[in-house]
Amino acid sequence: MSIHPRWTIARPDGEALAQRLLEVLVDVHEHGSLSAACKHSGMSYRHAWELIRQGEALLGLPLLSMERGKGSSLTELGEKLVWADRRINARLSPLFTTLASELEAEIEKVCGPAQALLRIHANHGFAVETLRHFLAQASVPHELKYCGSVEAVAALHGQACEVAGFAVPLGEFEAAVVAHYARWFEVRSQRIIHVTTREQGLMVAPGNPKKLYEVKHLARPGIRFINRQPGSGTRLLLDLMLHKQGLEPASVHGHEQCEFTHAAVAAYVASGMADAGFGVETPARRFKLDFIPLQTERYFLLCDERAMDTPVVQQMLAILRSAEFREAVNLLPGYRSDGSGTVMKMDEAFETLQARAARRRPAKSS
Repeated sequence: MSIHPRWTIARPDGEALAQRLLEVLVDVHEHGSLSAACKHSGMSYRHAWELIRQGEALLGLPLLSMERGKGSSLTELGEKLVWADRRINARLSPLFTTLASELEAEIEKVCGPAQALLRIHANHGFAVETLRHFLAQASVPHELKYCGSVEAVAALHGQACEVAGFAVPLGEFEAAVVAHYARWFEVRSQRIIHVTTREQGLMVAPGNPKKLYEVKHLARPGIRFINRQPGSGTRLLLDLMLHKQGLEPASVHGHEQCEFTHAAVAAYVASGMADAGFGVETPARRFKLDFIPLQTERYFLLCDERAMDTPVVQQMLAILRSAEFREAVNLLPGYRSDGSGTVMKMDEAFETLQARAARRRPAKSS
């Protein structure tokens, strides 16, 4: 099952922008001219122009401008419509993916014999998105719910899912992040499955016109920021980095304004509504933004030991360890799949838990 957002603009008399017009405008933005857009989509040039004229008549302003020797380009209004489409898709697609996954699982219960279901709760990320694609290709029965990292780990603790996705930074912030999740950890009975490492950093406009290179630069007067939602691992990491610089979150204009995915943050910056966002590299590149890497983190799936030998978890591990999955993840900017599918005890994965385990061991008698 798949669900996709559709939107339009309508006048009081019911006349509305054609859905195909929005597709034409997006293609013009992507390919640089109306003729190139038509070549890509297979639409006739004449039909595309007719859709544009209808849209201009409805809105009362031009959507496309023509310059001799330069061809066609989007006007300011045309650009706004394109970025509206991108922001809508970036914000709603993960929500619709979750809903589609839940409905699909319910329909399968009626259509076929009961099967063990791999329930995944995870914060939205591109490696998880890739994993879902591979699970579907392999016909592994699963249900994916995108949520904040805290919600995901808490769901596993409450036995609402089999695996929970969350990220932990390498280096100085690891201990604080592990401590943040510690109340939901069962060190002896849970296992960590490594998925990927990824880069977190600043997403800024092409050329970085505001010269933003560190998180402390976000507190400069006049800088507009877009954040991730409370409960997300990305927001937790940013707040730790600000604290290290001696900055309060309130010193960043826009800290409380948030989006629920990395892609939505990138779309917000690319549309000119913010000067910077904080997130992973992949959506920054997709939206043609500059990216300043600041922190490497590992993305894990947390799983109870008793679930590790179930068929659905074993199928998932086989996918994570496959060359095809690793190759797909390595194509994502800022992602590396080395060691994907490696299973560890919790005190093997995190230095802070290693130290705690060492303190608990009884001293050897001489």
